[in-house]
Amino acid sequence: MDANAKITVKGIVQGVGYRWFADRIARKYELKGFVENLSEGSVYLEVEGERGLIEECIKELRVGPRSAVVDDVHVEWRKPHHLFLGFKIKA
Repeated sequence: MDANAKITVKGIVQGVGYRWFADRIARKYELKGFVENLSEGSVYLEVEGERGLIEECIKELRVGPRSAVVDDVHVEWRKPHHLFLGFKIKA
């Protein structure tokens, strides 16, 4: 079943390659959406795809790349809106 997840990752997640890590993981699970840095220092993702694959992606996001320190991952589940064509990194 397809789902949409709005994911906020908090900790030391900016300036450590976290967006590129998230991009690689999302593509690994064939998810669509985007990742971006937020002004307060966290990273935000919105992804769509099979719920089970999103859950696997979230497990990896909780670990992050070696140089990151993930303190918290907040996930808000929603119905998919099917507007994403692929996955991208926003500035």
